[in-house]
Amino acid sequence: MPTTDEQVQSPLSAELQAILRCLSCGSTLESDQAGGYKCAACKRAYPYVQGIARFVDAQHYAASFGFQWHRYQKTQLDHDEVRESDRHFRMKTALRPEELKGKLVLDVGCGMGRFAEVATRWGARVVGIDLSAAAEVAAKNLADRDFVAFQADVFSLPFAHESFDIIYSVGVLHHTPDCEAAVKALDKYLKPGGTLAVWLYSGYNKWYRFSDFYRRFTHKMKPGTLHGILKVAVPFFYHLEQGLRRLPLIGRPAAGAVHHVFPVNRQKDPEARMLDTFDWYSPRYQSKHTYEQVFSWYRAMGMEDMNIGEFAIAVRGRKPLQRK
Repeated sequence: MPTTDEQVQSPLSAELQAILRCLSCGSTLESDQAGGYKCAACKRAYPYVQGIARFVDAQHYAASFGFQWHRYQKTQLDHDEVRESDRHFRMKTALRPEELKGKLVLDVGCGMGRFAEVATRWGARVVGIDLSAAAEVAAKNLADRDFVAFQADVFSLPFAHESFDIIYSVGVLHHTPDCEAAVKALDKYLKPGGTLAVWLYSGYNKWYRFSDFYRRFTHKMKPGTLHGILKVAVPFFYHLEQGLRRLPLIGRPAAGAVHHVFPVNRQKDPEARMLDTFDWYSPRYQSKHTYEQVFSWYRAMGMEDMNIGEFAIAVRGRKPLQRK
């Protein structure tokens, strides 16, 4: 029998068959001949398009991320000489390889697969979901891994309750219309004793005030238009700031003022700098949070053993084996 695209992409197919659920009626889903899924009860179909199954009809407010990760498909992927995503994953989730090995893991907002690459390298079986078309890129980047990607909405996921050992979301949920609701929506998909780890933008620092002001206008631009503007603005303000820093006495204060009023990412790598700056200015939603807020959400879910990562705002907690 010839090998299908789905079989190449998804060594998790048998496991997924047991946990996938129809968004309309909650019944189990069956694979169809085209590689997608169909509900045996209500007959709703979830097509397989461009390498992934679709559980949403559109990208909604996440279209800029689809553009972003198609444009920068491998920029943040680790390789033999670079383990930057590995370092960020540890700092922002407080998870370690021994915790993920052999576990079924949900990556919420997988983008092009940056952190799923780390998790699968650590031995996890990872299901990645993204509201945007970035899920297509993740499926291609991790085609040889224990990984499958779906285009799906965090507020309406196609999984049975208590399906995953670990759920993480790094730098994503603050881009939803309601971050608190998005975090709490994940609890029901976590097995008793499982871990939920999230990393969100910090509300303690105020350096982002000007970028928030500009984003009122920039998020309304077409992603290609904004990207074209930033291709000029990012190198200009980055090199202006670096040049000012060399001036005696007034150099550092002047550079700080430029960065405050015209914020661009400061990474040395030009492509990474461009990517992260686009990520600041393109989203429609971008909330900031405190540890007090996030811990209150976790307590409301009844989470135990809550602790923080090394990079604010990183919180993880464990779902109790039995809810009181």
